[in-house]
Amino acid sequence: MSGGSPAERPAILPGRGGFFGAFSDRVWRSQGFLLLLLLAPPVLWLGIIYLGSLFALLLQSFFSIDEFTGLIQYHFTLSTYGELFRPTNLDIIVRTVLMASSVTLASAILAFPVAYFAARYARGKWKALFYIGVMLPLWSSYLVKVYAWKLILAKEGILTWLFAKLHLTWLLDGWLSLPIIGGYSLSVSYTGTFLVFLYVWLPFMILPIQAALERVPGSYLEASSDLGAQPWQTFRHILFPLALPGIAAGSIFTFSLTLGDYIIPQIVGSSRLFIGQAVYTQQGTAGNIPLAAAFAVVPIIIMGFYLWMAKRMGAFNAL
Repeated sequence: MSGGSPAERPAILPGRGGFFGAFSDRVWRSQGFLLLLLLAPPVLWLGIIYLGSLFALLLQSFFSIDEFTGLIQYHFTLSTYGELFRPTNLDIIVRTVLMASSVTLASAILAFPVAYFAARYARGKWKALFYIGVMLPLWSSYLVKVYAWKLILAKEGILTWLFAKLHLTWLLDGWLSLPIIGGYSLSVSYTGTFLVFLYVWLPFMILPIQAALERVPGSYLEASSDLGAQPWQTFRHILFPLALPGIAAGSIFTFSLTLGDYIIPQIVGSSRLFIGQAVYTQQGTAGNIPLAAAFAVVPIIIMGFYLWMAKRMGAFNAL
């Protein structure tokens, strides 16, 4: 027997089935509740582990250390931040910011023509080769790349050998004697540090610029040419303004990653410290955790201001 017509059958209530049935009904009826369940674990992890550690770091920076006993004084003070304005510490901050700015500017200059070619001319397999070529360095170990550059830039490395073969060793020696270059070889100089930073972070600039240039209609460039604009005028008034969000987006990566990096200046660099090395030195060697925390807060403040400017330029639309 069929058990009666559909009109005579008892309706199956969504809430039947005990607690699990009611819970399933609640999830089924409320998409917002389902979204909350999915986001709760990662949000809690982010809030407790990541933001919690940053808050603890910020809290440590408001403490001070007793110069006589070496013990941390757990009372709120701004004296630790005042130490950042000492000439030696301020020199570390300025040096790091200048290096990050230089790497970002050079990355933008080198990345733009590569990204423009990929966006305007590369098609099919050539575009696939472009993506592989740009991303292939990212697939190898970070440390392997840094140590490889250490060998390339060493006094006995391939770069010195190439200069010797071209009879240009005098140029390399004169270059290294400049105060701004400073170093016995490129592997222990600002220039070597700059080159390694540029190589490691360049893909992070190419891809956002390429994505921004992909959105520029070709008709804009054709119209500019039809109206008699020179190529440099088209670049200045049309192409560059439209690609600026992509440049700003890429600069977020290159600037922030250079600003907080510890490994590259430690392996390929001079005896003068960067912020990442200063944090390690103060926390590990000197045992001055409050000053290390204050140093670590500096990139956070700089990047907060930097992200605010990048947002105004529409950088987040190009990510």
